[in-house]
Amino acid sequence: MAPKPEPGRRVVADNRSARYHYAIEDVIEAGIALTGTEVKSLRGGKATIGESYAGPSGNDLMLFNAYIPEYLEANRFNHDTKRPRRLLLHRRQINKLIGATQRQGYTVIPLKIYFNDKGRAKVELGLGKGKQLHDKRESVKERDWQRDKARLMRDKG
Repeated sequence: MAPKPEPGRRVVADNRSARYHYAIEDVIEAGIALTGTEVKSLRGGKATIGESYAGPSGNDLMLFNAYIPEYLEANRFNHDTKRPRRLLLHRRQINKLIGATQRQGYTVIPLKIYFNDKGRAKVELGLGKGKQLHDKRESVKERDWQRDKARLMRDKG
């Protein structure tokens, strides 16, 4: 059974493999600085963030390698599809994320891009460490057991 979407939140891109490859410890919502054609293209829902990550660039936190396709109706004023995009966070949050990546070996991974109830594009960032192969096997085993347990309970009663 799929999780129910939150009211007023329209998910555009989802990084489903992030929770498999990383042990997510903290989740932060950030704004994202986009051009007009990027917003229009995002509303079409074809963006991918599977191989993207967030990292420091000067004093800012940037989203690297996120693919937002070109907007077909914009001709010469289109955007670059994989350009680095600035993440809009408070200074304290930026310092916390940069410190965690540089000192403690964490990675900042985008989990979702969505539009909130006001129509603003937001990114859900996860702060996590990469899983080892045995951790991945353990999470697959746990997920399978939860699925089997739900199936047994559903069939039984």
